[in-house]
Amino acid sequence: MADSTAIAHAEGVFRTVHGLPNIDRQLRHEAPITQSWTRCVNDHRLDPSKLHAPTVIGSADLKDRQTQHEDLLQIAVAEMDSLYDQISGSGHALLMTDASGVILCERVDPTLRKMFRSAGILIGADWSENREGTNGVGTCIAENRPVTVHRADHFRARHIGLSCTGAPIRDPGGSLVAVLDVSSISSHDTRAGRTHTMALVNLSANFIEKCLFLRRQRNHTILRFHSRPELVNLLYDGALALSQDGTVIAADDTAVRLLGANGRLNLLGRPLAEIFDVRPEDLLAGSRNHPAIWPLRDLRRGRRYFVSLREPQREPARDGGAKPALEPAMLQPRKNALSLDDLAGEDPQMLRNVHNARRIADSMVSVLIQGPTGSGKEVFARALHRASSRAQRNFVAVNCAAIPETLIESELFGYKSGAFTGAHKDGMRGKVLQASGGTLFLDEVGDMPLLLQTRLLRVLEDNEVVPLGSEKPIKVDIRVISASHRNLREMIAKGQFREDLYYRLNGIKIELPALAERADRNRLIREVFAIEAAGEAHAAVEAKALQCLLNYQWPGNVRELRNVIRAALAICEGGLVTRLDLPRELCEAASPAAAAPAAPGAPLANMATPAETSAGNPLEVAEREALLAVIDANRWNMRLTAQQLGMSRNTLYRRLKRLRIGVGLERVDQI
Repeated sequence: MADSTAIAHAEGVFRTVHGLPNIDRQLRHEAPITQSWTRCVNDHRLDPSKLHAPTVIGSADLKDRQTQHEDLLQIAVAEMDSLYDQISGSGHALLMTDASGVILCERVDPTLRKMFRSAGILIGADWSENREGTNGVGTCIAENRPVTVHRADHFRARHIGLSCTGAPIRDPGGSLVAVLDVSSISSHDTRAGRTHTMALVNLSANFIEKCLFLRRQRNHTILRFHSRPELVNLLYDGALALSQDGTVIAADDTAVRLLGANGRLNLLGRPLAEIFDVRPEDLLAGSRNHPAIWPLRDLRRGRRYFVSLREPQREPARDGGAKPALEPAMLQPRKNALSLDDLAGEDPQMLRNVHNARRIADSMVSVLIQGPTGSGKEVFARALHRASSRAQRNFVAVNCAAIPETLIESELFGYKSGAFTGAHKDGMRGKVLQASGGTLFLDEVGDMPLLLQTRLLRVLEDNEVVPLGSEKPIKVDIRVISASHRNLREMIAKGQFREDLYYRLNGIKIELPALAERADRNRLIREVFAIEAAGEAHAAVEAKALQCLLNYQWPGNVRELRNVIRAALAICEGGLVTRLDLPRELCEAASPAAAAPAAPGAPLANMATPAETSAGNPLEVAEREALLAVIDANRWNMRLTAQQLGMSRNTLYRRLKRLRIGVGLERVDQI
């Protein structure tokens, strides 16, 4: 940057701070910007013309900060990936800082990484206002509200090429704990365009905040409420955490706003009976005897709200004894028809999936569910159907991969009597007609023949179907949910799937994580056992067998898990599942000494013996020991280890393979 530009910018800053007219009379800055400039000059004693690079903290300090915010990072990373998918290719960097303005994690286009690093946007950089002046992160912290700092709004001349939007993330107590920021270096990024960016950043920050509230208060009863029943259990509802005697111990911002409370302190410590017309002793009974959502009245203003209740999720006992270890809640009968809430659990990606699914449950938007085999795509589709206004109508599932190509057309569209040799004399109503008024679920739609894809597209576009052997179209009213474990975009590129059909099916995409990748994997495994054991009297699982289930990688995902549990329950003695009731290869693969795949689809990485290690290159031995120390500190959680080391998980797995470190299951215990 030319000295003249820096000097001119500095002069404009000082003139504004001292109340003098700006040389450029058309240049106007909003109040948060001018207030920040005043703080920078009078309080922080900064010079806007200095061009030094931002301060980057040391690796030990960075590690401490990331460890301190471990639960927040686990939530934020999934949401940041989702937000980055929406803004990728637009020249933006996405980052999250702690409450002091230090960048803890970021998402940047690899082709632009060098440019952003030169601008000071890298992990460990300190963007607090007292160091870097007015900027999207530091000023958001100082103002404790979302801000946009666009180009010349920045205090330091060095940063006027940036356009930044930051939103605060608060903990359940209302304190700012982080800032989510989207920054751009593009000269085409306009101030008006930042309005859209602000909406996206605010939405993601609010989502992270809500997840953090639910995570940190999971051992308490949580009451969620809104004046509109369809918004309960979504991002927009209020949430109160309650003690055992019904006292409010935490409230989120939305709860404070909905109840018209003058600050969070006016809610904390108050009995719930002083807020809603309900007694503590009736609360749990109400949640069990009423539907999922029921009405209560706000005592202060007499307004009606709709509420739902989530009971405490107690931590399981952790003893090393050989006695059966299964929390009592798992022994209670569970319904097999899972709701969207059941599927969400505490996994950030699944919470986002359920949030999006609820928003479009009653619309005609098509849904495409993607995920690995066995991850529960049909289960999710059925839960979405039950959450919609079509719940009382048919849910018709068609497995496009299981029906022979010669029969799938007649199965889908039906046929008239005598349409072909061997046809039923009365004809047949196809799956599309059977689903009219309800939901048609096309499982493994990627396996549908190309010719049939053309006919399906016509049905979806015209909302009518012509059975085989007929010339008369029949009107249909169907909601379409499709699913596939295949990469449909790659299939389009290879000419194996119609692009126009893809866009017709992909109104909204739901991506289901593999079981091994879910942050709440251990809870989910226990939940599946509880559901499968519902028909067994006094069913339980011993500690060692439970540990095998928790440690196994589950390449077949939930489908494999359910089959293993069903078989174990069928052969176990007295309703107690032991290691002997589980497949031997499962227990062997789940043992700590067993090596797991270095990366999806890669060969096993063998554990190096002490002799092999000592005989190796001394530098390699030192690198191996240092890496093992980081992995042990993170309890073998590869996601956190990769974050801490500032590399992708694929890069980490390659390094583990090179250093001959055997990788077990990512152990995310009871997060």
